[in-house]
Amino acid sequence: MSARTLQELVAAAASLHADRLAVTHSVSGKPPVSLTYRDLVQLADEFSRALRKNCSPSSGVIGLYCRDDLFVPVWILGILQSSAAYVPLDPESPGLLSARVMSQCGLKYCAVQTDLLQVEFSFSGSSHQTRNLNDLSGSAVQQDDAGCRELAYVLHTSGTTGFPKTVRVPHRCILPNILHLRSLFQMRPDDVVFLASPLTFDPSVVDIFLALSSGAQLLIVPNVIKKMPNRLAELLFNDHKTTVLQVTPTLLLHFGHRILKQDVLSCSSSLRVLALGGEACPSPALLESWRHKDNKTNIYNIYGITEVSCWASCYRIPESLLQSSNLTVSSVPLGTPLMGTVVEVRDEHGCVVSEGEGQIFIGGEDRVCLLDDEDTVVPGTMRATGDWVNVKDGQLHYLGRRDRMIKRNGKRVNLDSLQQVLLSLPQVEACAVGLHQGFRLLAFVMASTSGHQKAASTSASVQQRKLILSQLSLLLPAHSVPDTLVLVPTLCLTAHGKVNMEALVRVYEKQRQCLESSQRNSSELRQILQTLWRDTLNLAVDVTIDKKSNFLLSGGDSLKALHLCEDILAAVGVTSPELLEVILDGTFSDIMNHVARARGILEHENSESTLSQAKRRHDESTSQVLEKRVRKDWTATESLQVEKQAVKVIRRGGEVIEMNIRYTEDDKTVQNQLLGVRESCGEADLGLSLSWSSDTGRCVDASPVLLVQNRADHRSNLFKATVFIGSHSHRIQAVDVATGNLMWERVLGDRIEGSAAVSRCGSLVVIGCYDGCVYFLCTETGNTQWVFETGDAVKSCPAVDPLTGLVVVGSHDGHVYALNSEVSVRKCVWKCHCGGGAVFSSPRLHPSRRQVYAASLGGHLLCLSIDSGDVLWSYCRDTPFFSSPNCFSEHVVIGSVDGHICCFSNMGKLLWQFLTKGPVFSSPSITSDQKRLLCGSHDGCLYCLNCADGSLVWTFQTTGKVYSTPFVFDGSAVGRRGSLVGLASTDGTVWILDGKDGRMLASHTLPGELFSSPVVWERSLLVGCRNDYVYCLSLSVKKET
Repeated sequence: MSARTLQELVAAAASLHADRLAVTHSVSGKPPVSLTYRDLVQLADEFSRALRKNCSPSSGVIGLYCRDDLFVPVWILGILQSSAAYVPLDPESPGLLSARVMSQCGLKYCAVQTDLLQVEFSFSGSSHQTRNLNDLSGSAVQQDDAGCRELAYVLHTSGTTGFPKTVRVPHRCILPNILHLRSLFQMRPDDVVFLASPLTFDPSVVDIFLALSSGAQLLIVPNVIKKMPNRLAELLFNDHKTTVLQVTPTLLLHFGHRILKQDVLSCSSSLRVLALGGEACPSPALLESWRHKDNKTNIYNIYGITEVSCWASCYRIPESLLQSSNLTVSSVPLGTPLMGTVVEVRDEHGCVVSEGEGQIFIGGEDRVCLLDDEDTVVPGTMRATGDWVNVKDGQLHYLGRRDRMIKRNGKRVNLDSLQQVLLSLPQVEACAVGLHQGFRLLAFVMASTSGHQKAASTSASVQQRKLILSQLSLLLPAHSVPDTLVLVPTLCLTAHGKVNMEALVRVYEKQRQCLESSQRNSSELRQILQTLWRDTLNLAVDVTIDKKSNFLLSGGDSLKALHLCEDILAAVGVTSPELLEVILDGTFSDIMNHVARARGILEHENSESTLSQAKRRHDESTSQVLEKRVRKDWTATESLQVEKQAVKVIRRGGEVIEMNIRYTEDDKTVQNQLLGVRESCGEADLGLSLSWSSDTGRCVDASPVLLVQNRADHRSNLFKATVFIGSHSHRIQAVDVATGNLMWERVLGDRIEGSAAVSRCGSLVVIGCYDGCVYFLCTETGNTQWVFETGDAVKSCPAVDPLTGLVVVGSHDGHVYALNSEVSVRKCVWKCHCGGGAVFSSPRLHPSRRQVYAASLGGHLLCLSIDSGDVLWSYCRDTPFFSSPNCFSEHVVIGSVDGHICCFSNMGKLLWQFLTKGPVFSSPSITSDQKRLLCGSHDGCLYCLNCADGSLVWTFQTTGKVYSTPFVFDGSAVGRRGSLVGLASTDGTVWILDGKDGRMLASHTLPGELFSSPVVWERSLLVGCRNDYVYCLSLSVKKET
């Protein structure tokens, strides 16, 4: 009869190998102690009887609080044989974390290693004690007895890839792993398996039962020895001839190149199987560099997640791949699924991918664990891993987690790939790459040493850093080269053997603080600023920085300016929202004076601010840097020469927000005259032509927002319109719609993908940024008035409550925020978690009902109270919402990635849904009579639907996909009766359609992809393009011939 539990596997092996060594505990310098299989079974039986006698009922789970010890397998088997699952608790973890795990698991009893207690209790040669934990079981997940008996162990995830989860693992889930890996590794009774992982990390289960189900020997060493590479290598490969090693690549690299080649992977190494998992597998070339040319160790790449414990796939790396001279082979496949495991790759829309990129999903009929408070899970449930792969020729190649694939300066950077390139350099022993505060790219490097080389001097370290960075510059594009390279004596590790990035970042921050302590006067400040200037521009240490030097003219750009700004603020310990502008527009002297003033070093302040001086100099001297940008002479000043009053704000989707103003009789006369001219035009034919364009430096996915103001002086046109739009270049521009003149430009902390909004008073433009901040800028000058920081990137377009002025915006941290930007208050009034998943789409307000609608990539649509943030109702769908909700009358409409356009009542009831032939990222627009809605689809069509029942009125087929939101506007400005529709398709075509029947009236093709949504004012259509430009197209009435 085949085994159905882990303990049955061990019992079967023990019956065949009773006198063989089962477990050995070894400490450097002391004789090892061991248990035979007969000892193991007898002690486990005694411990099990003691548990059944003293710990009943146990709620099916018993805690195990211990360090690495000879009797660890005895305690685990004893708990399993008592029909309970074991819950490992780490003595080195914070007490509150252990208490939370105990509470979540409902622990009533915990077996505690007695040397961790003040009172010792001896039992059959082993030391343990059972403790009643009834007071911790109140909030526990309740399990029935049958369900408890099926569980083998309960773990909690580390939280490095998300919020920590409790994972309850049945025997039937982990058993196939042991059986299949035992076969793949060809396990034998003479094998020695090292217990490399702590009990809180599920690979430990594989280590323990791979050995004990094969009649092999399990080798355990104290945790302190694991942190001493030389002693550990001596114990494993000289003293005990370890044959099977399962570790993370980081833990393996902790040995260092010398020990790896001389001991671990030497020509005579005892190591038969090396299984690498838990992190991205090193490249074949890198693995080959770690081993002796005659080494015979079989190396495997294993992949899995704790939520489907433990491993999901395995790939034996062939010698041909390791010894390949083709250096372009940079990744090792994840391999084939293990027994009982189903591995799928799905794209962002949930479709299975057979070729190309997608996210891994793992499951299987029996390979199912229970997460957190789940009572039951449908057999075959597939769990999202958060890991992305590239499927090529039937093989899965690991790309990394989504948060390890970032974009810098509009270009993608894979942090794991960058790490592999760093490791390939001969000067690098080990390394880790990460982002600091979501922006600055840091590389932590443990430099290579030869023999017993002493620590390098400061000057040698500087040269070493420069050498590594210069080599990276030859191998990588500029956007992939780290901003800062930090030399460290060793990489900090977590308890699970992975890189501890938080600890490394603390090392970086401490180094930066060292600069702060040295700045006491202007002379020292000048030296600090000169050093940072040289480092940012990669200049030699002997280069003199002239006080009139301009950063842009000295070889800098906006991205480097951001780096220099961050470095200065970190070094001198001040905050200054104006510093970045001074760096971009001013001289070195301006920067120094600005920083000195902020630090209080200058004794006498000039009557004119350094920012004003810098702006004046910038207008005089840097036009050559900006020569390809459309820019006319214009000087921003804080005090307006001509007072203007906001009239309306126009945003994507035809949204027009009227401001509270009073028109004079003259204004009305002029308006009436304009309307009279339009209405006399009749049904004229239309044309689209280029009016102007403005270069932003990187692709523009954001949609324009227009602020229309009433001119007080009536010099020319009645109204002045300004367009605000952001770019992937980190810039936001304010451009005069009539002339194309650049009024002002700001560089923010990261790229800008979301559209802007304008405050109720019309004086602030509000925009989100990839750095996680929401910026409030002066509409007239671009100066920063307030910055609010969320927990992740902000791609959502803010919405403004016309009644209270609250700004409501979503963030990729999964929350919606309501912000009060009034000068005297400026605070977050409320925030609401949207049920899971990032909030990409933009919130939609229903001011009269005091409601706001928000949607998340987790498939949640919520109705919130504008005033309190309370959830009034929510709706959950299995697919993400990229589309933004819209509302009319008593209804809410939104598009879904599953291809549907959905309509809900204002109480959250699904009224109707219309199925398109592709995913819907476009957001619905409503006609002015609220009888029709228009929405695009990735099938290339624009759909016009009846709002009442969702029936199709008409459809228009574009020549690309429709990602953007259609803009519905009145046709009277161009001589048409009724409504018109402005539309953009991803192939670069802008369309003007008749709103009545969808007939095409005009089109124009731009030289780049269009993901931005068009906005129309008067006869101007504005849209952003991926060729870096913002375009203004002129709508014209064709003359009859």
